[in-house]
Amino acid sequence: MLKNFKPTWMVESIYSVSPEQLKERGIRAVFSDLDNTLIAWNNPQGTPELHRWMAELEKAGIPLIVISNNSKERVAKAVSSLDLPFMSRSLKPLNFGINRARKKLGLSKQEVVMVGDQLMTDMLAAHQAGVCSILVKPIINTDKWTTRMNRFVEKYVWRALLEHYPDLKWKKDLND
Repeated sequence: MLKNFKPTWMVESIYSVSPEQLKERGIRAVFSDLDNTLIAWNNPQGTPELHRWMAELEKAGIPLIVISNNSKERVAKAVSSLDLPFMSRSLKPLNFGINRARKKLGLSKQEVVMVGDQLMTDMLAAHQAGVCSILVKPIINTDKWTTRMNRFVEKYVWRALLEHYPDLKWKKDLND
């Protein structure tokens, strides 16, 4: 059960993961949570680092798709300035959103990675879908009220993970 929360990789920020690192691992598409992963939940414009990273992915031919539990209206508004495709109402930690996006692109499970800042939704959804995962540190230290309960439970899961997998460490990128 505990292994279902263990990320494939842990990096401090997704912006430091290059398209080359992804391609070396056979990754052809990136699926990402929205709030506190790509953008701060209170800053839908994104940062210059996000825009640089998105341009690098696009140049490398690696699509980036937002997989969010939020409503279509909320996600559309949040990504409108970023011009990103998305799957809303993804029902994470279930695998529906990830599987829909993967099948839409015609890719195998080994060719996609799910990125997120939460063990309880993003990492568990990746495991349910059978895809690799990248856990990132939240962009900001505050969450929307809907996420606070997950963070509370997540503390206990983290303790158990670190006890069972003492080699879990934050890295700068996938090659660190």
